[in-house]
Amino acid sequence: MALTIELPEEQQAVLAAKAREQGVSTEVSARQVLSHDVEACLDPRRRIWDVIADRMKEVPPEDFAALPKDGLSQIDRYVYGVPKRTL
Repeated sequence: MALTIELPEEQQAVLAAKAREQGVSTEVSARQVLSHDVEACLDPRRRIWDVIADRMKEVPPEDFAALPKDGLSQIDRYVYGVPKRTL
């Protein structure tokens, strides 16, 4: 089946950049993205931790680097705004 998709230029640029990073053509990259999402739809019983692990692969390293180093021990501070606890 052939499928033609019109994308805004900004999305085309992102797709092309991702393809270059992977060393594949834009078409192959688009096929991989679509295949991943279609497979997820075909298997609705995926375990939640598998879904989370897949999504975490998409988070850029600089976003991880920006997370607070005490995020786990001070979770209430970051989620609810309570004062910082001393340990």
